[in-house]
Amino acid sequence: MSGVWVFKNGVVRLIENPHREGGEGSNSGGGRSRKVLVYTPTNEVINSYSVLERKLYSLGWERYYDDPDHLLQFHKRSTVYLISLPKDFNKLKPMHMYDIVVKNKNFFHVMDM
Repeated sequence: MSGVWVFKNGVVRLIENPHREGGEGSNSGGGRSRKVLVYTPTNEVINSYSVLERKLYSLGWERYYDDPDHLLQFHKRSTVYLISLPKDFNKLKPMHMYDIVVKNKNFFHVMDM
């Protein structure tokens, strides 16, 4: 089973395709906005991997493994952290953005656009 568990009005249910069903976490309808990653020091919205990569490099991150088909990965030598992102920037999801935020406190945040 895969999908998103939604707790609403005291009931938990599994939404297998939240984007198709328009449920919680869906960006379709309901006035919900999409999430964007913001570089906090300059308040700049990250809109491509080239921009994100420059910001991560400046914070000590480096490309960890070059997987031309699936992932972009970054590693910071002074930590055990690894950031794994989908190869296509358009497939970057809020969970990836929050992973970047958690591993780079005070440098990134996620906001609704």
